[in-house]
Amino acid sequence: MKCFYAPETETHDPIFRLTYGKIQRNAEQAERAKLLLAGLDALSLSVTEPERAPIAALETVHTKRFLKFLETAWDEWQKQPDAGPEVVPNVFPRAATSSYPHTILARAGWHMGDTSAPIGQNSWQAALRAADCAIAATDAVLAGDDKAYALCRPAGHHTSAEIAAGHCLLNNAAIAAARLRTAHDRVAIFDIDVHHGNGTQDIFYDRNDVLTASIHADPTDYYPFFTGFAHETGTGNGEGYNLNLPLPRTTTDAAWLAAIDTALERISEFNPGALVLSLGLDTHEDDPLLGMKVSWAGLRRAGEKIAAAGYPTVIVQEGGYLTPSLTTSLTSFLSGYLGAKIPALERN
Repeated sequence: MKCFYAPETETHDPIFRLTYGKIQRNAEQAERAKLLLAGLDALSLSVTEPERAPIAALETVHTKRFLKFLETAWDEWQKQPDAGPEVVPNVFPRAATSSYPHTILARAGWHMGDTSAPIGQNSWQAALRAADCAIAATDAVLAGDDKAYALCRPAGHHTSAEIAAGHCLLNNAAIAAARLRTAHDRVAIFDIDVHHGNGTQDIFYDRNDVLTASIHADPTDYYPFFTGFAHETGTGNGEGYNLNLPLPRTTTDAAWLAAIDTALERISEFNPGALVLSLGLDTHEDDPLLGMKVSWAGLRRAGEKIAAAGYPTVIVQEGGYLTPSLTTSLTSFLSGYLGAKIPALERN
């Protein structure tokens, strides 16, 4: 399986995060990349640096003004008196308005949905290179490979057409799906991150050519809180083409794998020409964000089930945070997906 990674993404190493009124270190740290690379290495999977894609590839899902904001925000922010090292909004529009703001502080609130996706000096270039990984993996599948993996960070599934949030800047999975649509009438996005992929849902919510299916912790008491409920099924032409399967935070392997079966059944009914898998590893019981209690054996079995569905698949890395277990979580899933035998995992 071809795997794509851009070392430039490590220059995005955000600091700020606000949780329950406390400033904490951001969870989307550059060290994640080393742990994920180690997971690939355990399976003897090498990585290739992707070529740079044109900005038009991003404009298939993101607005031009949002992309311009991401590109220029840090420089503009630094021109403000007593500016901090990262762009972090502190005002947000509370109602729909037609008045697009002009100041950088107000535009930060317009284009950033929370405080957990700060923009640093190198964030734009890192986000571009993460998207390049997703595009390269997509192009590999379009060229005839049955699968490819993109090690993307920052992740993307919380970002909508023009609002970044939840550690995410560009929606890599949505960009991949839009690119697959150039060759396939129907494409499915299957999101197994522990958080609801609210950005991905928003982008495709009124469309019937892209099915979105997400298994995640119940947003009643978990991020993103405001979306991800079962009654959200799409609107207009997209009615019936969005599937949310929220689960309790106490969920272990059996219920999680049953939800994967349910999602795969819906995807089979949709009969897509290709699949984008938003691979979050933060369902694992050791993940510091405490979303679910899935084991390595459960991750491996999930990989087996998704591979058995048989779709040409672009695997896009989403969440999974700083713990030594992250390496084995990736190895567990991919060993199941690839049918690889790893003796140490066989004993778990």
